[in-house]
Amino acid sequence: MIETTSPGRRFSSATLALGAAGLLAVTAVGIAVFRSGDTAEAQPEANAAAADPGSPGTIDDVVASLQEQLRRDPDNHGNWFLLGMAYRGSERFAEAEQAFRRAMELEPDNADYPAHVGEALLLQGGDTPPPEAEQLFRRALELEPGNAQARYYLATLDDLEGEHQAAVDALIALLRDAPADAVWEPQVRQAVTAIAERNSIDIEGRLPPPPQPATSTATAAIPGPSREQMEAARTIPPSQQDAMVQGMVDRLASRLRQNPRDAEGWIRLMRSRMVLEDPGAAREALESGLSAFQDDSATQQRLRTAAQQLGVPAG
Repeated sequence: MIETTSPGRRFSSATLALGAAGLLAVTAVGIAVFRSGDTAEAQPEANAAAADPGSPGTIDDVVASLQEQLRRDPDNHGNWFLLGMAYRGSERFAEAEQAFRRAMELEPDNADYPAHVGEALLLQGGDTPPPEAEQLFRRALELEPGNAQARYYLATLDDLEGEHQAAVDALIALLRDAPADAVWEPQVRQAVTAIAERNSIDIEGRLPPPPQPATSTATAAIPGPSREQMEAARTIPPSQQDAMVQGMVDRLASRLRQNPRDAEGWIRLMRSRMVLEDPGAAREALESGLSAFQDDSATQQRLRTAAQQLGVPAG
C-alpha cells in the first residue's frame, strides 16, 4: 500500500511500498529460476538444500543461510542486498539498513543500494525524516536518473514538507515514465490521487491512462532484479525463498485483519497472492476488501478494477 504523508506524520512500513515491490521482484523471480530447473550455476550447498524436502523454510532460516554464505564470501554485495531484503521483509529495519549499507560500500555504482538504505532510514521512524535519506535518494538518481524508488520517495518527502504541488508533479512524471509492466504503477497512481484530493489540486486530464492488464500471470509482470542479485538469489533454497515472500504477505494480511478499511492494502494483498500463484486467495482478498467497504461503492469499484487488472478470477 502507499499511504501518502502530511506534515507531522511519520513514515511506517505501510507507507512505503516500492521497496516491498522490490522484495517481491527479487524473491519471485528467484523462485521462478528454481522452479524452472535453471540451477546449473547455483552453489552446491544450495542445490543440496533445495533437493532436501526437510529444508528449513522460515524467514530466520533465510537470514541464517545468507549469513553463512556471507561468512564464506563477505564481499558478495548481492548477498548483502538479499540479506537486507530479508531483514526489511521481517520489519527489522535497522538491520536492513546495515546490510544495504554494506552492499553499497562494496558496489558504490549500484543505484538500488542507496535507494534501499534511504528507505530503511525512513522506515525506522522518527519525528522528521533524516536528511541523509534525501541525500541517498539523490545519489541513486545520479547513478540512475530514472530510478523509480528514489523518485517516489523524493516526491513523498516533498509532500511531507508541504510541497504538495511539487509532489503531485513529480509523481505524475513518474507515472508517465512507468513501463507497461511496472508493478508499482497502481501504488503511485493512488498516491498522487490522494495527495491531489487532500490538497484540492486539480489533476484532471494529467494522469496517463492505466496500463492494459498483463496477458500472463502476475509474476510475469514483475521486473527482475539485476544480474548480480539474480545470481545471489540462486544460492537460496526455494523453500527459503518462498518463506521470504510468504512472511511479508502474511504480515500484510495480519495488518488488514486489524485495519480492514485500507483499500490500497487489499490491492497489495491481491497482487501478492497472484505473485504466489494463489488466485483463490487473491479472490478471498477481494471479497474481504469489498466487505470492508460495503458503504463505499467508489472504493468497491476501485478494488474490482484492480482485481481485473491483476487477473484475479471472478467469483
